[in-house]
Amino acid sequence: MRLWGLSHEEIRKALRRGDITVCVIGLGGVGLAVAAVWLRHGAHVIGVDIDEVKVSLLREGRVPHPERVVRNTISEGIRDERFTATANTSQAVKKSDVIDVIVPLVYHDGFPDFSALDDAFIKISQNLEVGHTVILETSVPPGTTEFRVRRVLEGNSGLSAGKDFALIYSPERVMIGHAVEDIEQRYPKVVSGVGEKSLDIAVALYSSICKAGVKVVSSPRVAEFAKLAEGIYRDVNIALANELAKLARVLEVDFSEVREAANSQPYCHIHKPGAGVGGLCIPVYPMLMEWAAELKSMRLELVLTARTINKLQPLFLTSLLLEGLNTAKIDLNSDVKVAILGLAFRGDVPSAAKSPTYDLARSLSELGLEIVVHDPLISKDVILEGLGIKLDSDISRILEGCSAIIVATDHSQYKELSTYDLLKASGRSKIVVVDGRDVIKLRSCGGRVLYTSVSKPWLWV
Repeated sequence: MRLWGLSHEEIRKALRRGDITVCVIGLGGVGLAVAAVWLRHGAHVIGVDIDEVKVSLLREGRVPHPERVVRNTISEGIRDERFTATANTSQAVKKSDVIDVIVPLVYHDGFPDFSALDDAFIKISQNLEVGHTVILETSVPPGTTEFRVRRVLEGNSGLSAGKDFALIYSPERVMIGHAVEDIEQRYPKVVSGVGEKSLDIAVALYSSICKAGVKVVSSPRVAEFAKLAEGIYRDVNIALANELAKLARVLEVDFSEVREAANSQPYCHIHKPGAGVGGLCIPVYPMLMEWAAELKSMRLELVLTARTINKLQPLFLTSLLLEGLNTAKIDLNSDVKVAILGLAFRGDVPSAAKSPTYDLARSLSELGLEIVVHDPLISKDVILEGLGIKLDSDISRILEGCSAIIVATDHSQYKELSTYDLLKASGRSKIVVVDGRDVIKLRSCGGRVLYTSVSKPWLWV
């Protein structure tokens, strides 16, 4: 059922009845979660991805997603014939009423790579019909919807956005691990559209799905800017925390105590320092915004400085490790084995996208140290294989014989570990621990563990 011309109530009822077919283009972690949400609220869903292997898995009922609710919902949708997967975008668009695009936009060599986005919208434009609703959820530089996507859609179809079809920008605001909850309950959905009718459809659809409501903004550019600003805020805040934590260590002050005291003031919200910032979002958003700024002959000095600070944080952990080995009188020329705990870019997520662990592992390898990496959720990684570094999900094997340990990810499993556990597992008489996530419990080891974290100065435990 095409939504153009329907009232809010008619759209809501059509969604609940299952009269609306949504084509979700891009079945990554976010795309699969979005597909699950559409299913949960009544829609039929056609999932599209260029990855034939992923499409085959989905057709077999195997859903590659860490969230149980996503796996169960899509599996049930397959059984009920309400979800199908395909690599054929054109056919999917023809069969759909709503086209929801969540393909990746990456940044490299100083420029955003729009190729996946362009390819999706070219195929959509070639099959676009009067009454279609097109939604973009990918995080993009301000102006993308109005000046790139709209031109492609209108230029190839001969139709007009806001008059013949709806064009909506509504950025995804999720974290993989609880993405369905984020969409349905946790955050308002930011919505914008080209023309009043597009915006009306956006409000009707998302107010049916999001219990936290919708946040209407005046244009797609505002929504695009706001989404990037959310991530940039976090990147800058983390960089501030990393800088302040370094000073606290020099002054022999526990920064976790400082942070707790400072954040008791309602206008202060200092984030936690860490081992670096990874993922496909926060490290990328500052560069997308800087690219947009450069088009207007501007430079975002603070944003770029923060990005540099966070990018260099793994090297700071390397310097701490060397300092600790020297203090503990562990000779670098001896057989020093270093265990890195955590490859994932964020705790309890099976993804290593742009993980700080890669830079940490490279810097340690260049020193000629034996490096091993543990992660409970990732069993194979081609980048580490290329570096000749062992990855294992058995923490006992990884820790055995280690002189030094660096915690790079805040997995729940690591929060249960103490300095005593690490020393015992290593089998060494003394070890150095650099806690890049400030999660290891301090337990007396008779002065045989030299410990530091990004928040605490060195101490013998």
